[in-house]
Amino acid sequence: MNYLAHIYLSENRPKVTIGNFIADGNGIRGKSYQKFPKDIQVGILLHRQIDTYTDAHPTVRQSTKRLHENYGHYSGIIVDIFYDHFLAKNWLNYSDIALEDYAQQFYSLLDTNFSDLPERTRYLLPYMKKGNWLLSYASLKGIEKVLIGMDKRTNNQSQMHLAITDLQTHYDAFETEFTSFFEELQTFSHHKLKTILDTI
Repeated sequence: MNYLAHIYLSENRPKVTIGNFIADGNGIRGKSYQKFPKDIQVGILLHRQIDTYTDAHPTVRQSTKRLHENYGHYSGIIVDIFYDHFLAKNWLNYSDIALEDYAQQFYSLLDTNFSDLPERTRYLLPYMKKGNWLLSYASLKGIEKVLIGMDKRTNNQSQMHLAITDLQTHYDAFETEFTSFFEELQTFSHHKLKTILDTI
């Protein structure tokens, strides 16, 4: 899953949310998560469990299979982005708080806890706020921009910028798969969070 889903699945626990958000792309591997405050550790561990569950889930694999011929091992990354789009688009089915307000609350959380953030996240934060990444996921234009950015990060080898066409062509199928999967993921994540809180 991508940023918005990980944030949402943290169940409005501020430090857990931070951990769940920073767990990717910051070199937090193995037991290096233990250098962070306890609740951030919980978020990092929850993030890992969510990713493991997601990668192995048959519905997610059905989504990635549709893309594999054109994008190979990048298919999973693309599906994560697609699924964040459907979460953002249908946000009011999952939250009583408008996505725009939810996003601003999240950016404020990161600002307030800036000293706990890894260097890469500190660098990205101004760009994330300026582009309002979380809100942008709700539109196809926003998703296309994300895919273009991801393709640039692979030196244009992934061709991910073309995947917006795949999303438009198979839109209903991807949305149905997301809706089915995310219901199961919420249940899994809720129970896994409780287990981690009880054991760490």
